[in-house]
Amino acid sequence: MKKLLIAVAFVFAAQVSMAQTTTATKTGDPVFKKEVLRLLELSGTNAQYEALIAPIIKSAPADKQADFKKEITESLKGLTDKIADIYMEEFTPEDVKTMIKYFESPVGKKAASKAGVLAEKGQAAGMEWGQSLQGIMMKYSGE
Repeated sequence: MKKLLIAVAFVFAAQVSMAQTTTATKTGDPVFKKEVLRLLELSGTNAQYEALIAPIIKSAPADKQADFKKEITESLKGLTDKIADIYMEEFTPEDVKTMIKYFESPVGKKAASKAGVLAEKGQAAGMEWGQSLQGIMMKYSGE
């Protein structure tokens, strides 16, 4: 469970770090924020979160999973809001409009539809890679 949570945190951090540095934009513009939230939905970012929390939810006792899912899903709203603020700092409104156009295109829709699958497979690959590091870490830790 601990490894899974670390992997989820890693993927969230990686998602945030994908943003390119550009001129900072005010995060107080509600119209811009609405567009960024739309971009996060269109891009599949929210679907990635759903894919990443699914195994966490399954780790709860069966009779508590529904409530657990509801609470985690509600907490994602706060994360999405913070991610939107980061996008607003790193991208201009024009950048966001261009990205939205991409995600509204056929290839953009395909990319977004694969976001959850890519997140799942990426998480599995990351966990496998992390496990492969144990031997290397032991080699250098003196054990």
